[in-house]
Amino acid sequence: MSAKMRTVTLGCKVNQYETELVRQGLSRIGFDDAEGDEQADVCIVNTCTVTSEGDSKSRQMIRRLARRNPDSRIVVMGCYATRAPEEVASLPNVVDVVTDKRELPDLMTRFGVVDVPTGLDGFSGRQRAYVKVQDGCLLRCSYCIIPMVRPELTSRPKQHIVEEVQRLVQAGHHEVVLTGIHLGHYGVDWNRDKPKEEWVRLAHLVRELAELPGNFRIRLSSIEATEVTRELIEVMTDYPERIAPHMHVCLQSGSDSVLRRMRRRWGTRMFLDRCQMLQDALDQPALTTDVIVGFPGETDEEFEQTLETCRKARFSKVHVFPYSQRRGTPAAEMEDQVDKEVQAERVQRLLALEADLRQDYFKSLHGRTVQAIVESTRGLTGIGQVEDNEWVMRGTSCRFAPVEFFASQPVQRGTLVNLKVVDATSEKLVGLPV
Repeated sequence: MSAKMRTVTLGCKVNQYETELVRQGLSRIGFDDAEGDEQADVCIVNTCTVTSEGDSKSRQMIRRLARRNPDSRIVVMGCYATRAPEEVASLPNVVDVVTDKRELPDLMTRFGVVDVPTGLDGFSGRQRAYVKVQDGCLLRCSYCIIPMVRPELTSRPKQHIVEEVQRLVQAGHHEVVLTGIHLGHYGVDWNRDKPKEEWVRLAHLVRELAELPGNFRIRLSSIEATEVTRELIEVMTDYPERIAPHMHVCLQSGSDSVLRRMRRRWGTRMFLDRCQMLQDALDQPALTTDVIVGFPGETDEEFEQTLETCRKARFSKVHVFPYSQRRGTPAAEMEDQVDKEVQAERVQRLLALEADLRQDYFKSLHGRTVQAIVESTRGLTGIGQVEDNEWVMRGTSCRFAPVEFFASQPVQRGTLVNLKVVDATSEKLVGLPV
């Protein structure tokens, strides 16, 4: 009987990528995934420490795995493991704490992996495969703990990424999402001692990937406004069929005074200028963002400024987060912490605006053809037919809008399909295959 492993990931796309890398390494030496109630010999937990809640959920998961797999060895990695290794090591069944993601090859070697993977051959359970291209962040935003646990900028060799994307496409993944702790700083660690004409940046990587053969598309994950460069936009306009017309540009606040307290590197004017550059150059691009509500000292006027900035940017999606004190960051020690009830009220107001903006954007796509990747297929038997169609397919469009369409035959998950948008709500697009 082969050894069994169970992997659990909390947190970001980078964590999900790194968990999958370890999972594939262990599978090379005979580990199979534990299914259902099967007991796992080894549990890999990839933790998050962005908020105190992330720490708590990580501890809860480790204890739950120890209860359900009492004879297992638990290996813990991730940002919480880096920030508080002794605390993590004291939890039940924990036998190894990986405090630096650069140690992952050593971790796999300790398990007996000889042929340590430098990238993925596939992405289990996902139609859209994440590809980590860099690690580390040099910024010191006053609310964020991540630069303290991932401080070293490290860009992956371009050839490793190219070869990995080729393998993922061959394995049937028709969308690859480029991700990193600070995606826009890809190549920065190599460029410090080089003349500018020899620099390698994210735009160079994206262009090389866009020129690869195969039926797939590329999507960029979150990026800072300062890194929405003319060179990157040019690549996106040169390959409109290969690069999704979607950019997640991190805002965090739409008030210049709050941005200064956050120690962000730009103001709202520059942010909106970069959004306008994207909207002028691309064909109805989707712009999405993150906003922290109730940052210390945020006044009613500053919150109103955030609402106005979101209106001007015309976002199609806003991820709204109430500010949470993260011990160890400057913001946690700031005066004038905003009352939780005030935070909650502002969250609801921003969510209401976000729903309106999303619906406006989705409706602007009515009559357009969008490309979507199928992520789920469900039969309508017993639910009632829609004309002659008996199957409903759901997925994600190139513009990052959830999409739904009906068909007489099921469409395989992971397939790219072209759909004409015939209806739109604040939640999704409805399309017809073309």
